Amino acid sequence: MKHANPAFEAIKPNIGSSFTSLKFQRNENIKSHVWHYHPEVELIFVCKGSGKRQIGSNISYFSDGDLVLIGSNLPHCGLTNENTNNDYEMVIQFKPDFLGENIWDTPEMHRISALLEKSKAGIVFNENIKKTVGKKIADMHEMSSLNKLLNFLEILDELATTQDYRILNAGKYYLQTQVEDNERINHIFNYVKDHFKEQITLEEIADLANMKVPSFCRYFKKITNKTFTQFVNEYRITHSLKLLAEQPLSITEVCFESGFNNFSYFNKTFKEYIKKSPSQYRKEFNYFME
Repeated sequence: MKHANPAFEAIKPNIGSSFTSLKFQRNENIKSHVWHYHPEVELIFVCKGSGKRQIGSNISYFSDGDLVLIGSNLPHCGLTNENTNNDYEMVIQFKPDFLGENIWDTPEMHRISALLEKSKAGIVFNENIKKTVGKKIADMHEMSSLNKLLNFLEILDELATTQDYRILNAGKYYLQTQVEDNERINHIFNYVKDHFKEQITLEEIADLANMKVPSFCRYFKKITNKTFTQFVNEYRITHSLKLLAEQPLSITEVCFESGFNNFSYFNKTFKEYIKKSPSQYRKEFNYFME
């Protein structure tokens, strides 16, 4: 299946509110196959469940829910699908100037302003902050408009002060380049998403981008801060993490189901990315999930 370039998603605030706050029950917001972007900053809390996330050029696996902040116009896929098995998903979307153009210049908002700048590269928050803030995000759903806004500002401030987070796209991958670059790189991402289980040659992908191989390699490294081989391997390893955690497959089966056609290369690459062997990962993951 061939995907188009990233879809622009038009977002309207809730009635009587300056931003959007939505709650989806399991399987209600299936967008993991949709590569899209929007000018609104997006805060997503997934309660429980596991799956893959692609935000910018970063592909990673989450388990026991997720809490991410995605900056304005940073392309991404949805986090949940019919296999995520999450309890529910909260999505909050707001334009950077939803409280006025100069609001972030005030001394009280400097920390949040810095947080929004970091979010341009995508932020994933770790376990401790996810648990405390996740409940506050869920509680917003039943609040009145004013209380919802006040609560949301408190949440942003809490996220702005924590050190319990990780930037997803190193090298300031903002994807706020020329429109032509956006279309080209997103076409490449969609192709990898659809064909990562197959062999993808540099010649094939360079041709898809209408470039010669050397030019493509320089271009891709400049945009994503990683080589194309690194990007594809990252996608495959992330898929293998999902299989190791969720499927009763042998490690050899996981290797080939993830797009690797050489078991020793899979083991070597897995250790480079995860710092442990596939068997160690599965054993430790199952231990922590018990």
